[in-house]
Amino acid sequence: MPRKGEYRRNPRPARRVAAPARIGVRRLEGTEPSGRRGTTAIDPAEFVCSALAAELADEWVELAATDDLGVATMRCYRRAVRSFCRFVDTHLPAAAEVSLARAVPDVLPLILDWTRQLPARWPAGSTEPAYQAGRLRKLVKRRGQHPDREVAAHLHGWLTGSSGLRRGKTREVDEFSRADKKALVQAARADVTRLEQRLRHGRELLDRGVDPEKGGWLDPANLLWAIEHGMPTRELLGRLPTPTAWPAELTDLLPLGEALNRRGRALLRVLTGMLYPHNRDLHGFRILLMAATGHTSEEVTGLTEDQVEFAPDGVLLTFTKNRARSVRRRFYTSSTVEDDAVTVTHLAIGRMDAADLLRRLLAVTARLRARSGLAPAPLFLRSAIWVYDLTISRFNGDMNGADFNDWLERMGLRVTGPADIRRLRKSGKVEKALAYRGRVSDVADDHSVEVFHGHYAHGTTLKVIAGHVITSAQQRWFDEAVVGPTVLTAVAEQALDDPATATGVGLTAEEVAQLRDGVLDMGVSACRDPFDSPFGKAGDLCPVAPLRCLECRHALVLPSNLPQLLLLADHLDRLRTRLTPQHFHALWGQSHTNLTAVLADRTPAEIASARQQIAAGEADLHLPLSAHVEFDR
Repeated sequence: MPRKGEYRRNPRPARRVAAPARIGVRRLEGTEPSGRRGTTAIDPAEFVCSALAAELADEWVELAATDDLGVATMRCYRRAVRSFCRFVDTHLPAAAEVSLARAVPDVLPLILDWTRQLPARWPAGSTEPAYQAGRLRKLVKRRGQHPDREVAAHLHGWLTGSSGLRRGKTREVDEFSRADKKALVQAARADVTRLEQRLRHGRELLDRGVDPEKGGWLDPANLLWAIEHGMPTRELLGRLPTPTAWPAELTDLLPLGEALNRRGRALLRVLTGMLYPHNRDLHGFRILLMAATGHTSEEVTGLTEDQVEFAPDGVLLTFTKNRARSVRRRFYTSSTVEDDAVTVTHLAIGRMDAADLLRRLLAVTARLRARSGLAPAPLFLRSAIWVYDLTISRFNGDMNGADFNDWLERMGLRVTGPADIRRLRKSGKVEKALAYRGRVSDVADDHSVEVFHGHYAHGTTLKVIAGHVITSAQQRWFDEAVVGPTVLTAVAEQALDDPATATGVGLTAEEVAQLRDGVLDMGVSACRDPFDSPFGKAGDLCPVAPLRCLECRHALVLPSNLPQLLLLADHLDRLRTRLTPQHFHALWGQSHTNLTAVLADRTPAEIASARQQIAAGEADLHLPLSAHVEFDR
């Protein structure tokens, strides 16, 4: 199957004929980002290389038709075509003879030279040079794929290679602060509630309205009836008297201070707003659904009726991301608890119910979807008065006068940093990074890891990931590092008879018995396992006892070890008088610190009793010879 934007090849080989391109204006019509109809055109006769311009213009027109591209996108292709054709006119004397189908004059050197000079026309790091070169390449590639349009053979090598331009970098935005996001969500909820109340009031008026031919043209309810039953708004306005003759029922609907010559259009906007949502009314739903699903504005506002499947416990959504050409299905459980006669929703406690929001959105746009004639109908549909006519089109988040900035101003909100709706998606990513402790495989669950690294792994997200990596590394080091001994009081030593207490210390019943019999005595402390020393090989007897017992995690300091600890303290005090501080700290610093902490927990009476044992010769400390020799290295 051919990919989007490519021709379907004939399975049988066909003779390729180089047909001369028609010289004439190529014109496109389509929808502007504002929702209005717009046009754009390429006139090959404007250039000396008119044959080349006509060839590219033909592909430009057909690309718009096959890929269903908007006017704004096709203007970008138009800029690339015009830029390249002007370059050819300037740099090739025989520009009138150049064509994609001819080897002489050769168009490839011109393409390469034009590509090389593109970066100088934009700021460093701009993405536009690569986009311009890519657009021209796409048009030439499409022509080469057409079975009846000839392209010089040596151009196919260029089409399969790279443009040689870097893609550039886009400026990434950071997430909203938690306070800003909370304010956005609260304002969006309030805005949606006001919209529902306004439409509910409009339905109440509509229910009591009748045909204006019978009930009169000056009753707002009758005017709503006419609009709902398909009467063109321009014709409806023509049936009304001049604004100066309107009754209070109509003038009270208008904004205060509305100019006389604009009252007709203003009245139409108010009346249609009682039945259908306008563009600015749908920002609240967009914000809430982005916060509830964690998906982009493009995916949320692009949902159609066929992409929403309700279930008893939630809703299944099919998201389409056109830029990535990806389709993903996600199920969101409902936070609504139903109990016979009572339904309690939990929207006020922070979690947003995607299923409930979608039901409310479907109810808000139901009349517009019925009138639009689209199948499947988009969920985000808006009404507008263009001149004096009612139009129905898709929601446009960048519409002049009704974009995200205008919504913030209307709601009286100010956010820190740029007012960019993409930051709401980033906020969801940061929250997910916190929840999954920075695991990229879990955070990047709706796109590739490469996309996550390029667009999301910065700012707070990067700090979360970096903090998790550092914390994990530190914890691993702490787990494996040598730590100090376990100090047991007299009460704790007696409690070792309890198997649970002994297990907590890491001893079995047999080891507790050996501990009390002195089998595990290493000189200044007992040892859980002398054959698992962190200072030697596993299975060998500890090579550093008793000099490093106070730095070992296996050591158990008992009350009976206090005399030996005092003797070791005296030994270290003598060494401190003979060694430099740096040398002493390198050899004995950790042992001295741990020993000081152990002795600080002993009472003066216990220390005095231990000193008496030492004076009576009842306690001694056997140290290896190396403990009495101070080596410089």
